[in-house]
Amino acid sequence: MRFYIETFGCQMNKLDSEVLSGLLEGAGLSPSDSPEDADVVLVNTCSVREHAEQRVLERLRRLARWKRERPGRILGVVGCMAQRMGWELLTDVPHLDLVAGPDSYNKLPDVLERRDLPVALVEQDGELYEGVEPRREGGVRAWVAIMRGCDNFCSYCIVPYVRGRERSRPHRSVVAEVEELARESYKDVTLLGQNVNSYCDGEVDFAGLLRLVDRAGVPRVRFLTSHPKDLSEEVLRAMAECPSLCEHLHLPIQSGSDRVLQLMRRSYTVERYIRIVEEARGLILDISITTDILVGFPGETEEDFERTLEVIRYVQFDDAYMYRYSPRPGTLAAQFPDDVPEEEKLRRLDEVIRLQREITWRVNERLVGSEVEVLIEAPAKRDGMLGRTRTDKPVVVRGEGLKVGDFVKVRVTGTTGPTLLGGETALP
Repeated sequence: MRFYIETFGCQMNKLDSEVLSGLLEGAGLSPSDSPEDADVVLVNTCSVREHAEQRVLERLRRLARWKRERPGRILGVVGCMAQRMGWELLTDVPHLDLVAGPDSYNKLPDVLERRDLPVALVEQDGELYEGVEPRREGGVRAWVAIMRGCDNFCSYCIVPYVRGRERSRPHRSVVAEVEELARESYKDVTLLGQNVNSYCDGEVDFAGLLRLVDRAGVPRVRFLTSHPKDLSEEVLRAMAECPSLCEHLHLPIQSGSDRVLQLMRRSYTVERYIRIVEEARGLILDISITTDILVGFPGETEEDFERTLEVIRYVQFDDAYMYRYSPRPGTLAAQFPDDVPEEEKLRRLDEVIRLQREITWRVNERLVGSEVEVLIEAPAKRDGMLGRTRTDKPVVVRGEGLKVGDFVKVRVTGTTGPTLLGGETALP
């Protein structure tokens, strides 16, 4: 039996697909390079925003023809959307055979072998998938889950309901996995968790884990995602002192209004957030700071929105992920009146995007003429090679003989906005 996995969503979803692939291969199934040659197609889903779920439903409608072409094929939905909707999804999509939440992947090989379908597997038993080797595609970058689930219950967020409560992997297991990635010549590893700052396995906290991973042999180490309420000075000091830890911090602010942050149940103020940013910039030379911004939250006034714009102007983020609010069934905010009209949400989102693009351009323009260390990751879409700086900025590099996995010194010659352009190159 051959399987194919399509992934929608964040880095955690991508890593989950690698874990699921490892489980299926371990059970004797073979990966396919395309859905056309597969007996089983699994769509790994995100449920954080309504738009993500609509994309999945559209894809499932297109896969109906794939099922009709060869009777006996199996179509499944896994991940957060499967956990949220369960049997409802099987009812809404008649040609769907199974749904499986993020904690039930261990059961899939047996289900596929028995073909006891349709079935909904949405148990939450605190799974960490210890001992499961992810099937990675190779290359220079890899993701390592250090924890799963979340205890924050931000009022707009579905994650604690679909991924369960927070639990941390043993630090020795995490370090051993990163050491193995170093032996396999991976050059850039990202530690993943819904809130990495709250990592604790009973012996080691997140700052301690960072210092241990720093000695694991990977040249570059990153982490996602940080919650401002738990980001400690010890973590920032570890970033400043450990050579492998990259000078990049993704720190979601969501809103520049304390009133809205309180409605969101974010547990910090704008003043506290800015204090963290200033502390990070004081400790870590040339750090880049990126963020998440959510506009149109229930009750957000024009004054609240203006405060968000003020914070963006003040902090000067290197870049941002920007979204408009959509209610997630089952969350606290879904019970609030969705009182910001859709047209107004779109206007505010457009204004935030335009402002942040201007700032990103100015921030990157200041790098023109400087030298940066770039890790080559892949061929560029047109000429040259695509790489990434330690501060997580993409760079198109033009030079002779460049290979994936090379570290090169690049003189920045220009910018397209989010992407830097590199000229002369030389091995360090």
